Amino acid sequence: MSCIEVNGHTRLAGFFASPAKHSLSPTLHTTSFEELGINAVYLAFDIKPDQLDAAINSIRTLNMMGVNLSMPHKVNALPLMDELSKEATLIGAINTIVHKEGKLIGHNTDGFGFMESLRVNQVPIKNQTMTILGAGGAATAIVVQAALDGFEKIHLFSRPGERFDDMQKKIEELSDKVTCKITITNLFDLPALKQAISQSHLLVNSTSVGMTTDESLITDDAIFRKDLVVYDVIYNPRKTLLLKQAQSKGCQTINGLDMLLYQGAKAFNLWTNEDMPVKKVKEIIDTI
Repeated sequence: MSCIEVNGHTRLAGFFASPAKHSLSPTLHTTSFEELGINAVYLAFDIKPDQLDAAINSIRTLNMMGVNLSMPHKVNALPLMDELSKEATLIGAINTIVHKEGKLIGHNTDGFGFMESLRVNQVPIKNQTMTILGAGGAATAIVVQAALDGFEKIHLFSRPGERFDDMQKKIEELSDKVTCKITITNLFDLPALKQAISQSHLLVNSTSVGMTTDESLITDDAIFRKDLVVYDVIYNPRKTLLLKQAQSKGCQTINGLDMLLYQGAKAFNLWTNEDMPVKKVKEIIDTI
């Protein structure tokens, strides 16, 4: 790997978030730029909500390649875009902005990252059934992309509240655009949850439960069949209690690092028209 010599031709990409220092995105993209010899740098910028408009304008002013976004910028940046991708329109949020020919184009690569990680781990997609825990931004991106890519049924389970209501509306909007059957049910309806998982080949946790405490939303280990694939979108820690439970029952497990990697790879391709060297990048982030 060779370091990029910064000069007058160096392009800039970045990450707009608050806080921004925790992100692995600079490692993903800097490694890729250096590995492919692309004259560009990627920086993390701590952008507060009231600074977003000015930050978005700077993409044009500084002729940046584009940026990645975290919440709440993923939603607040929508009206500041010139165009939106199909996925971004359906999801109602963007995580990637591409600066192309003076236009700012909003994309959402979160769902792509999830689906690509399934393909890489050889998890069946077409005509399959998934149960997903949570109804936030990650869940929305996963549901939309999974429905577009050929899942037959998706069972969502979430705590009652604003997110539950928002997801119900999103499902209604999607119903005439996809053939996938999508339902949403109260997370505390345990009989319904057990039945849904028994009908699914994939169980996904899209909540933050297990990130800071050794907890799991699944309390009955009998739910874990050997042919069930269990996916936790959390990547820190790499092995949550949910994944430990699943592994103890012989299930195939996947953590959120793959989703992060492949959503980043899609953004990288949108900016550069080059394929991210994912093998090399994964070797590096596995050591972090």
